[in-house]
Amino acid sequence: MAIEEDLSSWEIKKTSKMFSYAFGYVAINLILYALWGYVWYYYQVEIGLALIWITVAFIIFAIWNMINDPLLGYLTERPMRWTKKYGFRAPWIIISAAPFIIFYFLVWVPPAGASQFTIFLWFVIITCVFDLFFSIFNDHVYGGYTNQFPSEYERRRSFAITTIMLFVIIVLVQVISSFMLVYGDPASFVRFAMISAIILAVLTILLLLGIKESEEMKQMFLTSYAKEGKIGFFKTLKISLKTKNFAVSLFGYCCQITAMTLWGAAEIFMFKDVYQLDMTYSALPRIVAILCVLGTIPFWSNYARKHGFKKTYWVAFILHGLAFIPFLFIKDYFLIIIFYGIMYGFYCGEVIMLMPVASDTYDEVATRMGQRADATMVGVRTFFYRVAFFIQAIVFFVIMTITAYNPDPNATQTPLAQWGIRVEAALIPAILLITVGIVFRKFYTLEGAEKEAMVKKLKDLGLYR
Repeated sequence: MAIEEDLSSWEIKKTSKMFSYAFGYVAINLILYALWGYVWYYYQVEIGLALIWITVAFIIFAIWNMINDPLLGYLTERPMRWTKKYGFRAPWIIISAAPFIIFYFLVWVPPAGASQFTIFLWFVIITCVFDLFFSIFNDHVYGGYTNQFPSEYERRRSFAITTIMLFVIIVLVQVISSFMLVYGDPASFVRFAMISAIILAVLTILLLLGIKESEEMKQMFLTSYAKEGKIGFFKTLKISLKTKNFAVSLFGYCCQITAMTLWGAAEIFMFKDVYQLDMTYSALPRIVAILCVLGTIPFWSNYARKHGFKKTYWVAFILHGLAFIPFLFIKDYFLIIIFYGIMYGFYCGEVIMLMPVASDTYDEVATRMGQRADATMVGVRTFFYRVAFFIQAIVFFVIMTITAYNPDPNATQTPLAQWGIRVEAALIPAILLITVGIVFRKFYTLEGAEKEAMVKKLKDLGLYR
């Protein structure tokens, strides 16, 4: 259930700041949900990198990510010379912004005419450098969100704004991709990557306009570190992973991201090989999807206000999982459009609760540590996010090998290979999401009196805002 909050003397953050952080969240998820999904297809089908090479490359990238994120979050989450003047998180966001966009673009321009091994090496090196900067950016944007919007009201309102912007911009970019990407034309993917990089730059500039930290917030960080000192990395991990609600949220996040990573990576294969439609046909389902998202945001926001974060989250998980099942069977274009809308309408409820639930669990960890460690928590959370890339690589390798998928851009796939794509895109995501909904309903407890007690303890410790 939702908790009762007295906000009469509370300085609610301005809507403009909520929009700024929304731009940052959109930039991060535009890459992860809308753009990165094309990478596997691009290297396997358009560039012609052998399945074994692309699988190994993704596994190396995933392992690097899994180590990189929590460690960078920890190493950058400490008072620096600039902290008192410029803030605890803002400088790291500024430092990492331009490099991650540049290296994102370089992923799409491997050396022309190079050998399989050279292309493999390019992919591994460039993606790992890209993720070095992207991880810092990700950790401090998400960590900053938790501190900038501490109350349940602010988190619910700011993420309603974020969800609207997230789906509008992501779907618009996907619609652009529908008309730009051409099967068998690698240059079309490079042109789209350039447009994507420009959009990412604009979003990041808009984020930078609103990341300034208040004097109160800077002092909160400095005071907590002066009092407790910097808690060691492994002790931080131990405390956080022994916090049940944080651990449950990690499991849920890992399964959710794995499901959507599989869907995102398999979507282009669905249109090309299962529906046997040009990519332009993906535009209309995506437009319908965004309309359904916009239409359901008021419902999910009101549902969260009445029933709290927990119930909204697990209900959305189960409904979202069930909405994947029709994609195992349908091929009629009209039905594809309908079920895109239904699926994304349920997905909206999941997304609108994503950061509010995560932020609550970071708060709970902070009460146990006596200081904020949100960037480290984001890094740990992202560790489980990157597990999705590892799982995707294994799933794609196994299923494409068993079903004898033909990577020729002009090939017509066998019924077995088409069924394999449906399993990647729909069956596994459905199982994962329904499982998460059941687990979250049973084991997550941070609501009602327990949450109210946590907020009181945060205030007593001087860690609220």
